[in-house]
Amino acid sequence: MDVKQYLAFDIGAGSGRAILGSVSADRLTLREMHRFENKPCEKNGHLFWDMPYLFDQLRQGMRRTAAAGHAVLDGIGVDTWGVDFALLDSGGRLLGNPYMYRDSRTDGMMEKAFAIVPRREIYAITGTQFMQLNTIFQLLSMADTGDPALQEAAHLLFMPDLFTHFLTGEIHSEYTIASTSQLLDARTRRWSSSLMQRLGLPVNIMSPIIEPGTKIGPLKEEVLRETGLVRAGVIAPACHDTASAVAAVPARGENWAYLSSGTWSLIGVENDEPIIDDTSLAANFTNEGGVSGTIRFLSNCMGLWLLQECRRIWEEEDGEEIPFETLIDAAAAAEPFAFLIDPDHGSFLNPEHMPAAIAARCREQEGRAPASRGAFVRCILESLALKYRHIIETINSMHRQRIDVLHIVGGGSRNRLLNQFTADAAGIPVVTGPVEATAAGNIIMQAIAAGQLPDLQTARRLVSASFPLETCMPQNREQWERMYLHFKRMVIAG
Repeated sequence: MDVKQYLAFDIGAGSGRAILGSVSADRLTLREMHRFENKPCEKNGHLFWDMPYLFDQLRQGMRRTAAAGHAVLDGIGVDTWGVDFALLDSGGRLLGNPYMYRDSRTDGMMEKAFAIVPRREIYAITGTQFMQLNTIFQLLSMADTGDPALQEAAHLLFMPDLFTHFLTGEIHSEYTIASTSQLLDARTRRWSSSLMQRLGLPVNIMSPIIEPGTKIGPLKEEVLRETGLVRAGVIAPACHDTASAVAAVPARGENWAYLSSGTWSLIGVENDEPIIDDTSLAANFTNEGGVSGTIRFLSNCMGLWLLQECRRIWEEEDGEEIPFETLIDAAAAAEPFAFLIDPDHGSFLNPEHMPAAIAARCREQEGRAPASRGAFVRCILESLALKYRHIIETINSMHRQRIDVLHIVGGGSRNRLLNQFTADAAGIPVVTGPVEATAAGNIIMQAIAAGQLPDLQTARRLVSASFPLETCMPQNREQWERMYLHFKRMVIAG
């Protein structure tokens, strides 16, 4: 098998990377070509994404790739976070910067939606977890306020689809990213026009849906000139970053679950069909699109956002950078199980001061608060591990097979203390890696589309052979079992 090279743009809600992937018969190698920050900008009290800046960073990544001697590529693919979108006019022009999902415009929108279409009916159609940041509630807020951009819009494009449009001129919605919107019929895998019409949302702006692994077309001539690339076609990978990460999970068999660990924690299993019933509704599980015809049945819970925000506040207070390792070491030395919180409590969504929000919640529950940074971090990590256990237990109650191994991928897989806590809490082996699962998944889906790799199973074996993996075995089972019962009784129920 010849070596082929693909460029993956993996853009998250905090940073983005351009990763060059080289694929051969026995090895996948990744090389970072460009890295950049992605921060929302604030205007008139609202949060937006800076699209001119972000697209310039894509061009910069392509320039650096071409300058490094890789002017001919076998594919370019873009994946991003979910739910956020841009509106375009009939000429394909951007109608302003897209809103960020943490913007407050969706406050109260879930309740307004349920007054029109009951919660149970929305879930019966979409099978999607209810979060106020979902596309459905963002659009409803625009319709509710008579936003002129919505009235002028001819096309709605999710973030990776927008970048693909900038690169090729094509307009479409890739299936995995579309499935995060809560506007898709989970069974037909098409837009639910009936739901949108009942909510007063314009169906005509929704773009045709394509499958992951679809060849989109060549780069625009102007993009080639601006970047120095000679030839490259754009391929839709799994355009939702979590879908790309799950595609690269180095798992075999069926009795496994994945945890894509980063700012958010997404825990779930792969299914052939969605699970949509009263139990999954009560547990607020979602059915999102996967690759190769699969459904990602998962729970999306708050992840390392809590730690990231604490670190940001402490760095502002100290006036200098604090290595994550320093915080993790402090947590390892702190008293076990002194404080526990529900990571998904509403007060942690976007507080001005995360340590203060955690302290306030601890006082509400325990009458006291952490007194050191190590105690704060230990509280976060132990609480996350117990939350993961709760989600895995919930999946086991609904899924046809019991989970006997958990694969943790993504940046959070480097947190060895949290990995061990997760194995201890869940009582099953935890396999960690690859760290760059999203980029790897992006690349292997391009390689499948290009005909270089025959199928997903072959691609996953290639990932397993190409990156170091570590296994954490459960320890301290009796203590963690006691704390899990306390967590369910005092934290989840409270």
